[in-house]
Amino acid sequence: MAMEESAALIAETRRLLKGTLSQDKAAVDASADALRRLSATGSPSFPLALLAIAAGSSDGDTQGLRIASATYLKNFINIDIHVKDLRNPLAHALLTLDHPLLLKLLIQPFHLVVQKDNSWPQLIPHLKSLLHNTYLITPPPHSRSHWNTLNALTLLQALTRPFQYFFNPKVPKEPVPQQLELLATEILAPSQPTFHHFVAKVLSVTDDDIRRQYEQALLILCKSIYFAVRSYMPSALIQVIPSICHDLLRILDALRLDNTLLGKFQTRLKIAKRCLIIFCTLVTRHRKHADKLLKSILSSAINIARQSIYIGALDSLSDRIIALSFDVISHILETGPGWRLVSSHFSTLLDSAIFPALSLNQKDMSEWDEDTEEYIRKNLPSELDESTGWAEDLFTARKSAINLLSIIAISKGPPAVPANSKRKKGDTNKRKQQNSSMGELLVIPFLSKFSIPSDGEETLSKTVQDYYGVLMAYGGLQDFLKERPSDYTATLIRNRVLPLYSLRKCTPYLVATSNWLLGELARCLPQAMSEDIHNAVTKALIAPDAEEISCYPIRASAAGALASLLDNEHFPSDWLSLLQVVVGRIGTGDENESSILFQLIASIVESGQQKISIHVPGIVSTIAAAISPHIPSIPDPWPQVAEKGVACMVVLVQTWVASIPDGSKQQMKDIALVLSNLLQQAWLIPVGQMEEAIIPPPSAINDASMLLGLIIQFTDSPEEANELKIKELLNAFADIIADCHAWEEMEDQGIFNTIKEAIYLGSKINLNSSTIITSSFIEGVSNFISEGINAYTSATLKACTCVHLLLHVPEYVAENETVRRAMAVQFASAAFLRFKELSDKKAELWMALILVISSCYLLYPECVERTLEQREIGGSFYWASKLAFISSSNLSTETEAKLVVLTLVKVVDRLLMVSATENDLLLGCFVALLEVSIRLNELLEDCEDDDDDAHETDDDDADDDDSGDETNDDNDDEDSEDEMLEETEDEYLNRCAAAAQDFVDFVDEEDVDDDEYFIDLGNLDEIDALSVVRSLVKQHQVLAKGEMLSEDLVNRIYETFPEYQQFFGASVKSCM
Repeated sequence: MAMEESAALIAETRRLLKGTLSQDKAAVDASADALRRLSATGSPSFPLALLAIAAGSSDGDTQGLRIASATYLKNFINIDIHVKDLRNPLAHALLTLDHPLLLKLLIQPFHLVVQKDNSWPQLIPHLKSLLHNTYLITPPPHSRSHWNTLNALTLLQALTRPFQYFFNPKVPKEPVPQQLELLATEILAPSQPTFHHFVAKVLSVTDDDIRRQYEQALLILCKSIYFAVRSYMPSALIQVIPSICHDLLRILDALRLDNTLLGKFQTRLKIAKRCLIIFCTLVTRHRKHADKLLKSILSSAINIARQSIYIGALDSLSDRIIALSFDVISHILETGPGWRLVSSHFSTLLDSAIFPALSLNQKDMSEWDEDTEEYIRKNLPSELDESTGWAEDLFTARKSAINLLSIIAISKGPPAVPANSKRKKGDTNKRKQQNSSMGELLVIPFLSKFSIPSDGEETLSKTVQDYYGVLMAYGGLQDFLKERPSDYTATLIRNRVLPLYSLRKCTPYLVATSNWLLGELARCLPQAMSEDIHNAVTKALIAPDAEEISCYPIRASAAGALASLLDNEHFPSDWLSLLQVVVGRIGTGDENESSILFQLIASIVESGQQKISIHVPGIVSTIAAAISPHIPSIPDPWPQVAEKGVACMVVLVQTWVASIPDGSKQQMKDIALVLSNLLQQAWLIPVGQMEEAIIPPPSAINDASMLLGLIIQFTDSPEEANELKIKELLNAFADIIADCHAWEEMEDQGIFNTIKEAIYLGSKINLNSSTIITSSFIEGVSNFISEGINAYTSATLKACTCVHLLLHVPEYVAENETVRRAMAVQFASAAFLRFKELSDKKAELWMALILVISSCYLLYPECVERTLEQREIGGSFYWASKLAFISSSNLSTETEAKLVVLTLVKVVDRLLMVSATENDLLLGCFVALLEVSIRLNELLEDCEDDDDDAHETDDDDADDDDSGDETNDDNDDEDSEDEMLEETEDEYLNRCAAAAQDFVDFVDEEDVDDDEYFIDLGNLDEIDALSVVRSLVKQHQVLAKGEMLSEDLVNRIYETFPEYQQFFGASVKSCM
């Protein structure tokens, strides 16, 4: 019966999958819906049915159907990883698949299954046996198995993949996982002869088809070994690592990076790349197991690095291989024996490997013409860039060469004479030479050999191409130049860089690179050069396009350089002129250029502050006019240029407000009108489309919210609110944020601030709150805040603040009372669910959520009780008990204490209506009420200001810190004379574990600024909470029975509230 049901399910699944491949859209939709319903049943047989179809259980299954089934299974397991009884059938299917695409699709869910449960000892012996009998490892006629070698190796790779990262990085010496040891012992270590055999075949087989099979098998095996040693080092692999490394070196030594390898040998190149990655891992992570191989590894890496002469004609994979060869050399140089091994090759490296990688080549010129953004991203990165794409794309040979050059430049070699030996004649000169870095002895002299190109020299000339490399090299010497006197850097820049800006016709490649290196070296430049450098870079910023070449990279790199100069406090003498130049450029180029200029304007304003803010009112309208054409029709998302423009506008206006808080009323009004018009264009739907249910996009919502908050700040009357269309903008704002689901810590501060500004606007301009706080606004904001309660810690606290504001600050008219009730229920439900999820360690968040429920309970106790009971049986009692619990803690503010007091009064009053006085919860809440009443009285009477004492203490601490710094500086000076000891493996592991722990602590703590969380009870704050408590005690004196009050509590009550003696009666006295 079970087999018949399984067959029926497979047949039904096959029919539905065929339907999804139909040409008829209705049939496709119907089949997709049926598959969703079938998957939603949770039947464990459904994924098995998909697997059976993907594996080709029927001869009639087409490749298209099998691929569709494999794709659906992959997506299904991504959603529901808790699939039982799938692991073994999936592994079996992977071993028998006969199509590369199917293998690629099904290995992905297998990764997920293995990551969830990587303890699989019964599979390893089976896989070992299968591997031994596959045709590439044991060729026919000895092989008795039809298993595919590549499939089996792919399965091995999937099993080792989870071990590439430490399972518990907080442990300094985490032991090798048992499953990885088993894999290494049973398969990886015994596979060393197989590995050797594969390498021999790859290097000797001439038949292309056979060679490609061996190359693919070797690549997968290399990846498996890499995953096994990237973090851990299984003991079984230690003995075979030297043999494996020798085979890796054979692959690298046979590598020739020229056009003959392109296309035909792509897999070979991937193997070489993996070999170098393994060597990087061994040198940095497991050096003691590779010490005897360092010389051979270095020699191989240098041979590959010297092939950088072909870099202009190589593809990205070959470029990456050269980059890795530079990285291997860099890692070796940073080891203990590194100087001894590498120093003799410095001159050869510089002349034959590093410099060819830095020099201008044909590929650079092609990228400049065809994809300027790619050229800038690779060669002229700055803080204004937003790099995209795969991280590996950024690891170019040029960047790795620059990194190696930087390490060589600062290296000084080991001490020539032990510290405790006596000086001998001639030692003085040796010590002087020893204290000189290779930057002084080798790098700078080498670069000085290349002369500055003459005016108008052709780009293709060797002089221009070489000097391009010189400029690239200078840009990578920050660490070296930081150790030199400022005059040293000034002379270098004045003699070797600035003359390029004086040439009447200088090739754009050199000017752009000069801009970049000035930005890179900004921290090393003396202040005396600021004016000259600003003039040169500003001139480059307005460079027009030439007839045959775009000068956008020149302008983009100039903008990045200016931003870097400002960040390092190299300021212009004339701020206004610089600002006018940049503002004048906006709109003259494409969107990318305008985006960069918007960011540069923001940097100028942030750096200039008072010196620049007085000019802000004069350029706000110009910036808005530049943004406006880039804002698309609703609901299309904004392009990047519009988002950058709005961010720039926020910086402009906020800086102006901070620098000129008493700005003229007319200027405020003018700025508010400009901002309002901009947001109206972005958010308000034209009258002709009002009937359509269109919501503006959430593009740049944080910055746009800040603009709306500034408009509200500048509004001082109902007439202005009407003119600026604040009501309409707030409704649109609420619609947008109601549908926001992406929570980012830096992306929501503006939203919360605008909600607060909107709530306070009514009282600020003496306007009925309902005129601004409409039901539409409340509904949208409530949805946003409810989601915020369930977001990260900081967002939760900010959302809790807004809950109190929304419930208590606005003046709600009768027709909006229903809306407020629904809002209170929504907030209480969200807070209760989040509260139940939290661990006890998040005390601040715990209390904030309890107080949110309290705020809701004060207004609608019956509704909140009913809501909590719906969420959990006894939920209202659970919340009340936790409220009583936090009352025993040290409530920090008067408002918190008042809210708890008022809530406990209502809880006690309602408990008295439904239970006897002996009820434990009732008695506990009453005791808590008395405790927090005492605390509230203390807070009300506490008027002492300890700020002066705190300041004195801080000053004393600062003095102590300064003296400590001086001592540390002295010690640093002494230490600098000693030999720099190489970091041991234990020190490395301890440092990594400490960093991992710091990261976890940072994520757990999520420090929140004090002003992000506060409680405003609105009109409730005017209630005399202690009088309310007094009335309750007077009305229900039966609560004050002696057995429920401790002697200490009674004494504190009498001391704080002497009048309570008349309410407690003789029973308390007799108890005492």
